[in-house]
Amino acid sequence: MSNERTPLITSGVCGLAVTAVACGAESDATPESASGSGSGSGTPSKDPRKLNTFFGVMVPTILSMFSIVLFLRTGFVVGHAGLLQGLLMLIVAYTIISLTILSICAISTNGAIQGGGAYYMISRSLGPEFGGSIGLMFFLAKVCACGEYVLGLVEAILDVFGSDPESSVTGGVHVLPQGYWYTVLYSSVVLLLCLLVCLVGAHIYSRTAFAILLVVTVSLLSIFISSVAVKPREFVITHKGPGNQTVHYNTSYTGFNATTLRNNLGSGYALDYSTNSVMSFATVFAVMFTSCTGIMAGANMSGELKTPSISIPKGTIVAVFYTFTVYVLLFILVSATCDRTLLIQDYGFLQKINIWPPFVTIGIYCASLSAAMCAMIGASRILHALALDHLFGLPLAPAAITSSSGNPWVAVLYTWGLAQCVVFAGQLNAVASLVTVFYLLAYAAVDLACLALEWASAPNFRPTFQLFSWHTCLLGILSCLVMMFVINPVYSSGSIVLLLLLLLFLHYRSPTSSWGYISQALIFHQVRKYLLMLDVRKDHVKFWRPQVLLMVANPRSSCQLILFVNQLKKGGLFVLGHVQLGDLDALPSDPVQHQYNFWLSLVDKLGVKAFVDLTLSSSVRQGTQHLLRITGLGGMKPNTLVLGFYDSCTPEDFFLQDSAFCDSSMGRENEGEYNFGVDLPSLQAHFPPVRHVESPRWLSPEEYVGIISDALKMNKNVCLARYFFQLEGEGKDSKVDGSERTIDVWPLNLLQPGSRDYQDVCSLFLLQMACVLNMSSKWRHARMRIFLNVETESSDQGWVVDEETFRELLRKLRIRASIKIVPWDSVVQHHVQPGGEPKPALSEDFLSAVNSMLTEHSSQAAVRFLYLPRPPAHYSQAQQYLAQVEAVTNSLGPTLLIHGVTPVTYTGL
Repeated sequence: MSNERTPLITSGVCGLAVTAVACGAESDATPESASGSGSGSGTPSKDPRKLNTFFGVMVPTILSMFSIVLFLRTGFVVGHAGLLQGLLMLIVAYTIISLTILSICAISTNGAIQGGGAYYMISRSLGPEFGGSIGLMFFLAKVCACGEYVLGLVEAILDVFGSDPESSVTGGVHVLPQGYWYTVLYSSVVLLLCLLVCLVGAHIYSRTAFAILLVVTVSLLSIFISSVAVKPREFVITHKGPGNQTVHYNTSYTGFNATTLRNNLGSGYALDYSTNSVMSFATVFAVMFTSCTGIMAGANMSGELKTPSISIPKGTIVAVFYTFTVYVLLFILVSATCDRTLLIQDYGFLQKINIWPPFVTIGIYCASLSAAMCAMIGASRILHALALDHLFGLPLAPAAITSSSGNPWVAVLYTWGLAQCVVFAGQLNAVASLVTVFYLLAYAAVDLACLALEWASAPNFRPTFQLFSWHTCLLGILSCLVMMFVINPVYSSGSIVLLLLLLLFLHYRSPTSSWGYISQALIFHQVRKYLLMLDVRKDHVKFWRPQVLLMVANPRSSCQLILFVNQLKKGGLFVLGHVQLGDLDALPSDPVQHQYNFWLSLVDKLGVKAFVDLTLSSSVRQGTQHLLRITGLGGMKPNTLVLGFYDSCTPEDFFLQDSAFCDSSMGRENEGEYNFGVDLPSLQAHFPPVRHVESPRWLSPEEYVGIISDALKMNKNVCLARYFFQLEGEGKDSKVDGSERTIDVWPLNLLQPGSRDYQDVCSLFLLQMACVLNMSSKWRHARMRIFLNVETESSDQGWVVDEETFRELLRKLRIRASIKIVPWDSVVQHHVQPGGEPKPALSEDFLSAVNSMLTEHSSQAAVRFLYLPRPPAHYSQAQQYLAQVEAVTNSLGPTLLIHGVTPVTYTGL
């Protein structure tokens, strides 16, 4: 059965269907449930979940947050920004990540977390489109971070071992040649070392990382001890200046000194010697913030953690608190002991002021190498999770391959290849802004996921971590977005555009998932709120719109009518109703429930905006009463009932005519389309063949007329639709714009000769419905004609006044239509006895004459709107009533007979 761990069925991008075991799947999975991803791949034979909180979360998070910034950019930050702004940057950065950590803790304690870390959280909360796009961008951020850490490591190596005689370090064995291509070469060698470690597996890295953490801790302790043990010193720093000139800087290490601290309190932004550009708050913050981008290092290891829902919150919070304390102490220490020139002009100054310089050197190498490996492993896990979900199809399909121990070695190779491209940037500070922007966008997405879950108020969102609210989520989102644009507006705008493009790409190309969509929960929450606000007591006629219940016996013969009513609804409610005959007492279960998927799939195929409501009843009339009463909710309830006409016409099977119901059965169905368990053959088999002439009817004429009477008693407007199987051009792929169409309206009650009332409620309702149709997309350019039946030979010439009055009414109602005067004296004569008195009943001659008149004037119309007389009060006259209506509309073409009971026109503002 589908659940949150189920990958997408097929790829919506490249059409590749791949089945692969999810990282972290249960060890007792059957062979059928986990198959290899290709030759040379292996299904994990043992549970890869081995890491606890300390080794799996705390150690990688601490090392990722220390990285190169701790040793190589602390002086850079304090020197340019000063202690006060440096601490402000630190507080702002840690506030942003703390808000995000609250969201991470909430999501990770709300259910089982699989491999993929942040991607898994976002995709299972916000759906595959958002999760896939953010996951890919977070993967790219990790790749860039890996390259950044490697460049920082090479910078530190060249600072000690570089052969440049004008290097800022005067000691050491200077044997390594320097230059852009040499930097790329050394970075490639370091990346290759990271690749070899990561190919072995995350568990080896976690053990190695612990040893690295011990080394980094010893290096930190040596720095704090040196601030007391080392005596003040003077230094001369040499850099290449403009025009290839050599620039010398005299600076000093003063030890703890109040004057030094006072001089370093304020900012002093100057030229950065590595990039030859003047620094600012934004550029310095971008470099400093890279120290905060490791908060998800533990979350990205979720596939290897024994208990991720416990380890991720606990380990991440402890690691962040520890690193924040270390950074604050280190900022204060260097600002109180080092001259500003030393901080700005020598990133490796901590080596010079250490009791034993190799302590710092080893710490830099270990921290940078560990951060690079952590970024590579984290990126590979995200890519592996993306590949398992088949969101991007063939390009990422090999990344789903794992080793026998569960290590996604192909994803590691992908990551290594892209990181190799990043090192061509050549400078650490050049990559920092891009990395920071990508990370901030990913953090904002995590906050958005938590905010959406909180706002949706879903009962199953019950995280055990409670120290969060929608306020913290919203503040986290805003903080991330603001800092993105503060750091680099160009990168920020570009990343958001890339995110939107990926969102659209995945939305239109990826299949529907079975993970559950937070959008559905949010929509439900908002719809419920607004339905409560939609007060029926505040309804006003000027905002009236048709809300239609269309009763459908068999959609095979009703598809054209369904498409037509979809044009007629004008943004109102449209419900397809169907009555299943039966008695629930005699059945083991409700037969209606399993039919909804078939009807909803029909709605999807036709491309109409309609709901479906089915009921079980002993008769069609009683079932229709049920639907008229209970369909809809609050202020969204049907006000108009539409029925197919009751006649002896043999219906046509629309399923045999429309390509949407034929192409897929011929093997051209979209492979990426998720059909909710209803494929086309099942859909065709569910609905029975169309009725033959000899087939028994589901309802009698009396019952049919009774349905009309019931609707009118319930104050519902009624429309009877005849010959709509002849209507063409209503399909979703049709290019018809209505320019060749004509809408004819006959607002007079033609079965009541002598009537002159063109302005009763029913006549005005006819006009309104015709006008609504004329406003729809496929009828927008259709011509509307209104026919006025007059007795020109009568001594009473009041019809002239009536015509002028009617024209004035159309002007007030803003209805654009041409008025046609139709003399019908000859028709009325068939209803008059020789003495001049009207006949007690409508004769066949009169009905035939009315039909001839309609045929003469409206034979070319695309659709006709006729006045439907009120049905007789006694059921014994039902057949006569139907016969009269049938005779009048015989062979007319698509005709809508309407009886309106609702005032719908308004001439005021």
